Amino acid sequence: MGVSRRTFFSLAAAAAAWPSVAGVAAASPPGDVVGKITVGYQGWFACAGDGAPINGWWHWSQNWGQAPSPSNTGIKSWPDVRDYQRTYPSAYANLGDGRPASLFSSYDQQTVDTHFSWLRQYGIDTAALQRFNPTGGEGPTRDALAQKVRTAAEAYGRKFYVMYDVSGWASMQQEIKADWTAKMAAHTASSAYARQNGKPVVCVWGFGFNDDNHPWDAGTCLDVVNWFKGQGCYVIGGVPREWRVGGSGTRTGFSDVYHAFDALSPWMVGAIGNAGDSDNVYTTITVGDQADCTAHGIDYQPCVLPGDTQARQRAHGDFMWRQFYNMIRAGAQGIYISMFDEYNEGNQIAKTAEDASMIPAGSGLWALDEDGTHCTSDYYLRLTGDGGRMLRGEIGLTSNRPTSPAG
Repeated sequence: MGVSRRTFFSLAAAAAAWPSVAGVAAASPPGDVVGKITVGYQGWFACAGDGAPINGWWHWSQNWGQAPSPSNTGIKSWPDVRDYQRTYPSAYANLGDGRPASLFSSYDQQTVDTHFSWLRQYGIDTAALQRFNPTGGEGPTRDALAQKVRTAAEAYGRKFYVMYDVSGWASMQQEIKADWTAKMAAHTASSAYARQNGKPVVCVWGFGFNDDNHPWDAGTCLDVVNWFKGQGCYVIGGVPREWRVGGSGTRTGFSDVYHAFDALSPWMVGAIGNAGDSDNVYTTITVGDQADCTAHGIDYQPCVLPGDTQARQRAHGDFMWRQFYNMIRAGAQGIYISMFDEYNEGNQIAKTAEDASMIPAGSGLWALDEDGTHCTSDYYLRLTGDGGRMLRGEIGLTSNRPTSPAG
């Protein structure tokens, strides 16, 4: 069992062990979350013919029973699939360079291995495997993906942990406990399973959001947080952006829930779209969040996103780098990237089409050069690696992006 994070180090020892950019003393010493970059890993893409129990074009199209096409699509960005050994033909027109418009399946072990090899190559530490309600038809495929992620993390020397997204999970309170006990807890035996303060890490995303997909009262949510802590876990909360200041997006009366978590990770997707928005959040949200977390002995793991390609937010990396700069200068203990493979929202850092030659003709999708600046397909992986180095103090705090889009 790990020692309490509030007593693990004296303040002097903690200061020596962990850089404090803004004079903020970290609640916890470096581990697999603190001092690390974590990427959200969906792992939720399947293709007809890949052998997955879900047996369809999972998340690639609106109608999973039919191949994705411009009129039946679920994505905003097109992946660069050159590193995959196996792909599956879609119903899109050929790419601009004449190659077939094929897509990868997360159900193929080689796909997951490729993703974790990228994490190692670009110095990215930890993956948070997204796990939605596993009790329905998606459950067997999600169960299989958890094992594939474990295998890849072990093979490539990366860490992973389970991140429950409870959105729309009506019977969450009991079923999440049963799922952890019967299935997911077994993965903590892996040498690759993330630990912080000696405890296996688990995240619960979705408490406190003020919408019909997250209907639980504070007592229900607090019960779940305390249950996971009672299992010996280090528990992260994926919470609304306005968890501390209040607002229409967050429920009232959840302060005790938020402060029961070991770490807090406020959601930023949809809240910011340019560098100016990031600066405003730094002033009005982030600095106060960090102070509140510090006062309560909680680690702070804010979100950084590359930007929606289809909304043309990325500004060849300047948008993302400004967030790294703002979160690190505020003293954040860790950073959560939203997301690794989120081609649906266009917020992926995984390899992406560089220009029109790599996008299906007539698809209407934008490539990474949407603002006229050429970016290599791995650019946002490289940029994330640099953000990790700045977080760890390996490079100095700088508002100037150190990475060239062209490589």
